[in-house]
Amino acid sequence: MPGARSLSFPKGRYLTRPSEFERVKQAGYAQRGKLVLLGVLAVQNSGACRVGFVTTRPLGSAAVRNRVRRRLREIVRKHQHDLRKDVWMVLVARSDAAHASYHALEDEWLRLAKRASILAL
Repeated sequence: MPGARSLSFPKGRYLTRPSEFERVKQAGYAQRGKLVLLGVLAVQNSGACRVGFVTTRPLGSAAVRNRVRRRLREIVRKHQHDLRKDVWMVLVARSDAAHASYHALEDEWLRLAKRASILAL
């Protein structure tokens, strides 16, 4: 299909190093919601948006943390073409995220992303 946009989100687009997470925390800014905390940092010439996910033990068992992380990854993957370039973001799941539905997480992420001005709509 000509002009079709890829729906994959390759591993290279994830923040993985502790120094990258720390950089977003120290130099970026945060938008706080009930379910998710969104940390955002504008990084010059970094190319496509890069994302990191944090699900800590207070969230629940490993199964619960993995489910929340999968849902957040899917939300970002689904909306990746709406995100601005040259942005790093970190999504930190808060304790209420363990009991939230996919749609509640998506609605909150979209609201926080709009507030942080990272959506290129």
